[in-house]
Amino acid sequence: MIQHVNVKVFAESHEGVDHTAAMAVFQRWIRESVCEELLIDVVDYHHVPAGPGTVLVGHEANYSLDNGGNRLGLLYNRKAPIEASTEQNFVQALRAALGACRRLEQEPEFAGRLKFGPAREIEITINDRALAPNTDDAFVSLKPAIESALVAVYGAAGFALERLGDARERLRIGVHAEK
Repeated sequence: MIQHVNVKVFAESHEGVDHTAAMAVFQRWIRESVCEELLIDVVDYHHVPAGPGTVLVGHEANYSLDNGGNRLGLLYNRKAPIEASTEQNFVQALRAALGACRRLEQEPEFAGRLKFGPAREIEITINDRALAPNTDDAFVSLKPAIESALVAVYGAAGFALERLGDARERLRIGVHAEK
């Protein structure tokens, strides 16, 4: 059963976004307990080129305004296991990531400047090389659960999935909405 699921939703627009504002937003999220997970601290890495940006550290999961690969997005990183099926774990991670995207878009510091849109492009990473090595076989075996989770979250939308990277990396799956 796959547990450690990461989901990155790429920003469609982020013109004029002040990355230091994420510190204040994420600190407010801690105070107001806006996420299901227990949130603990905020760490600023926006000075690191193509790095993790601003990270909201939680007990069960981390959220970050991530600039990995020089592409800004919201990254959800599930750390603590959930007693659920692989498909349900994908659904949980997708919903948490998309919910955080909507909250960020509505924050006064980002309103009108940060937009994730309908999340037409996302990346799912399995943070467990033993259970899910970056191979064609692992990708093929997980594809039905990912497709089912996408339908559960988005409805009957069409998606194209592709395996990204090579065997030295964690298994990453690019998801592109066909509509």
